[in-house]
Amino acid sequence: MTDAVPAPDPATASDHDATTAPATTEAPAAPEPEATPGFDAIELPAPLRRAVDELGFTTPSAIQAQAIPPLLAGGDVIGVAQTGTGKTAAFGLPLLAAIDPELREVQGLVLAPTRELAMQVADAISSFATAIGGLDVIAVYGGSPYGPQERALKRGAQVVVGTPGRVMDHMRRANLRLDTVRFAVLDEADEMLRMGFAEDVEEILSHSPDTRQVALFSATMPAAIERVAKTHMKDPVRVRVTPQSSTVKSVNQTYAVVPFRHRTGALARVLATSDAEAAIVFVRTRAAAEEVGSALVGRGLVAASISGDVPQKEREKIVERLREGTLQVLVATDVAARGLDVEKIGLVVNFDVPREPEAYVHRVGRTGRAGRSGEALTFIGPHERRALKNIERATKQTLAEAVIPSPRDVSKHRLAALLEQVPARIERGRLELYRELIGEYVAEHEIDPLELAAVLGAMTVGDEGPGAASEDEEFTGAKLSGEDRQQRGDRDRGPRGEGAKTEHGYTSYKVGVGHTHGARPPAIVGAITGEGGLTGKDIGKIQIFPSFSLVQIRGSLDGEQMARIGRARVGGRELRIGPDQGPRGGKGPRREGDRPFRRDGGDRRDSPRRSFHRHDS
Repeated sequence: MTDAVPAPDPATASDHDATTAPATTEAPAAPEPEATPGFDAIELPAPLRRAVDELGFTTPSAIQAQAIPPLLAGGDVIGVAQTGTGKTAAFGLPLLAAIDPELREVQGLVLAPTRELAMQVADAISSFATAIGGLDVIAVYGGSPYGPQERALKRGAQVVVGTPGRVMDHMRRANLRLDTVRFAVLDEADEMLRMGFAEDVEEILSHSPDTRQVALFSATMPAAIERVAKTHMKDPVRVRVTPQSSTVKSVNQTYAVVPFRHRTGALARVLATSDAEAAIVFVRTRAAAEEVGSALVGRGLVAASISGDVPQKEREKIVERLREGTLQVLVATDVAARGLDVEKIGLVVNFDVPREPEAYVHRVGRTGRAGRSGEALTFIGPHERRALKNIERATKQTLAEAVIPSPRDVSKHRLAALLEQVPARIERGRLELYRELIGEYVAEHEIDPLELAAVLGAMTVGDEGPGAASEDEEFTGAKLSGEDRQQRGDRDRGPRGEGAKTEHGYTSYKVGVGHTHGARPPAIVGAITGEGGLTGKDIGKIQIFPSFSLVQIRGSLDGEQMARIGRARVGGRELRIGPDQGPRGGKGPRREGDRPFRRDGGDRRDSPRRSFHRHDS
């Protein structure tokens, strides 16, 4: 196949990675039988039947059983279904049945919101088409070269799976004509419209023949989707796969009223006091995923973020870390988390209220699996109680109001976890040295042993006392002095003009990855802390430029640390870390208080693009 991607595993190819939910058909239909018939009962063309057998599919999922027959009959279908119900096969098999492999022209078109989903769908359709000779499937999406896609289109690929933006680009370049399309699919239609592709979708469909079939699949059905259906579909059969309410009922669901500016601190404390093996934090946008993930890493949590723009291989690595237990927190957008099934997830936090109740059900369904208990917490703003009521009506449950842990609660939780390890440590023995040193200290300083134990406990859990700066203060409603507010305001505003000052106690280092290599703050922090034996609190400000980045690190690195960090890779490129030597033509390394670039220019090609991040707590 053209533009082939790694061979899919049958479960992925069919999008059938979760327990199938019962379905209901809104159009007039016979009552659903008690047992779903096998694929033998569906009149697929012989080549597709062979492909289904080779992939090991025996019984269609609910969405497949009800959507495939009307699509094979030439009708339009609207399917309301979550990822994990088998919808890719539900539209992929009928699409292939409608195509003539002898004609070297575009006959099937699938629109998907992200390049990741476009690749997955192209993969799946390619696997179904293995038994059909002469049929090519191509995935077109942003972030990849035009050349290979243009050549595949010129060779006459019959099926195009792509993101609306890149499909429009190929139409403008006259690489792609849609007047021969027989079958069009809108996959994850709600996400496409939510991401701002509404006009592109309308434009693309308007260039396809009126005689073509349309299959529309969406997790939710907002009014905008209904308008698309009314404009571009003819008497569609409506199939709905009901949400898995049993999953939601197995989860303890709560909410907390938290103003948006306080949510990062509140989230960090919730995660710090949770006993869950792993947690997912849901956000609405890619930018929010990166920002929240970066903030959590800066607070010492082992966190990563994914969105629809994250390459599939990187996504798989992150999910595997969740399964292995080496990743505590995943920050994700809705589309990136669709199909995610990890039993270890014990906590879901909605950083913001989902726009539709169905999206809430999907998010919460990521926890409480395989007979385990789950927790779900939703942050709402002071004026978002109506959205909360909508969720309660949809789930037929009343959410209890939760109390956000205080910094004191975090310290208590951490110390309690340490104290639980005391009996085992006593049993292992070899404590004489510590008894001797502590006894000497108590005698010399005339300190109460209990007081010394309290100090050691506070130091161990990271409680530096009321005199130390802490971002947690602003999340507890504590009033700040005018001086405190001024310092915090200066810190939160970040740099102005050409760069940020190197903070006291930190050293500025230059690493050899930047925007052009796909570098992001969480990846840089993860590589430095993982290889350098540091924590997120040791990492200060980060500035990402096109070809390199500047990272402020508490204290200084020794040669061995720099060697290990330098070999770490971000975006497939070694960090090659070294002390920051200042701008081109500068006079030696920057010192504390120096700005990264001269006011009169420096290397203008590497000016920062809204890429200043703070990672200290």
